[in-house]
Amino acid sequence: MKKLLSFVIIASGLFAGLVTAQTKIPLKFEENGKFKIVQFTDLHWNPHSQNCAHTTATIKHVLQTEKPNLAIITGDVVTSRPAEKGWQAIIKIFEEEEIPFAVTMGNHDAEQGYTRETIYNWLNQSPYFVGNKGPEDIHGCGNFVIEVQGSKSDLAALLYCLDSHDYPENTRKYGEYDRIKYNQIEWYRKQSEQYTKSNGNKPLPSLAFFHIPIPEYHNIIGQNTTIGHNEEVISSPNINSALFSSMVDMGDIMGVFTGHDHDNDYIGINYGIALGFGRTTGADARGKLERGGRIIELYEGQQKFDTWIRTAKGKELSYYYPSGISSLDEENLKYLAAKNIKQPQQGVRYIYYEGEYKSTTDLDSKTEVKRGSFPNFTIKEAAVKDHFGYEFHTWIKIPERGVYRFYTYSDDGSKLLIDGNVIVDNDGSHSARYISGKVALEAGFHELKVLYFESYMGEELEVGIASRNMNETIIPEEMLFLPE
Repeated sequence: MKKLLSFVIIASGLFAGLVTAQTKIPLKFEENGKFKIVQFTDLHWNPHSQNCAHTTATIKHVLQTEKPNLAIITGDVVTSRPAEKGWQAIIKIFEEEEIPFAVTMGNHDAEQGYTRETIYNWLNQSPYFVGNKGPEDIHGCGNFVIEVQGSKSDLAALLYCLDSHDYPENTRKYGEYDRIKYNQIEWYRKQSEQYTKSNGNKPLPSLAFFHIPIPEYHNIIGQNTTIGHNEEVISSPNINSALFSSMVDMGDIMGVFTGHDHDNDYIGINYGIALGFGRTTGADARGKLERGGRIIELYEGQQKFDTWIRTAKGKELSYYYPSGISSLDEENLKYLAAKNIKQPQQGVRYIYYEGEYKSTTDLDSKTEVKRGSFPNFTIKEAAVKDHFGYEFHTWIKIPERGVYRFYTYSDDGSKLLIDGNVIVDNDGSHSARYISGKVALEAGFHELKVLYFESYMGEELEVGIASRNMNETIIPEEMLFLPE
């Protein structure tokens, strides 16, 4: 980066009452509307180890290749004595590269004869450190907010850093790892509320960083919007502190990034929030993954970011929030060719059936009641409340080549087919359920078919789309056409 040649001291927090990092270097989006963060985690620095040279080389390679605006280290940084010598070496790396950095503590950092408070006192001596110890009246040390200014405007994004502690007092009773405490969550909620109020009641795009993953990381394993390595059991607290629930409530956090599990680096989406592990950085840390860092690139003014892993071998596992689409999808899915249709007219054709169903395949055996066209997919015109079905047929106009994620939210069963291929299988009798699937499409027209049936009690159908450049939405009428 090598471009911050002087330091500007700015006030702590733009808004009165907010506890923010003592930002010695102004952090702001670039003119291109992007702000890049690198997350390093689990350095496990041992001042006596020859592997420190390898760890240093990894960090410097990532910094020099990616040229981030900010680095955040998410815990287990110096894990052997003498700790002060280790921290001096870590600080020196970022000062030599002239990269602002922040640190959250891990479960091993305060085991080397010094408290978290002492470690933050050391860190605060560096002009490149942009964190602080945080308020004294809540649990932990290192609870703070980093403000990121817009390229041409005021505050544009927030980065929440939290202390995830180490071990509960009674590990037999409460499990091996501690949880983020209630007054920390209350502090986050108050910060978020004040920032949102000061931003015209619109939540600011935000991320959260801490060391120990929260229990919700279990929920994204095996989902089609999850990618990365899942090579060890998640070492989260046994007790759920409801931090994630508060993040959902406040509506500002786009993603949570942790470390702690050395052979996990996966990322996925749970209730609209990305949950991701960093890539283990330290050569002396256990684990078999190639050492490196996670890159997170924010987009100014948008609830959007791209993230990927960077190692000495290159770039891997690119992931695009909020679509849940990844570079693996772009590389591995076969693109379906677009079709030409004559004089397309906006609309969706339907055939309406009545009868009892257990699956969408039963539609073929039922008597047709009515057919016609709608502007979009709807079941509101059904003549009966239960035991009916629809077959919808249309052509969707795809604006640009890429991977698209389609979904149905239905009660009861539904299927979505693109060019004859089943993309979403939400079939069977069930209450309202969301299922999605991905397909790679060339720009132009593609045949879209939706099958739906309602069995008993509750009727619902929603058909949606998302892509790397399109936030998830009900498919707009303007994309749906009928041929001549």
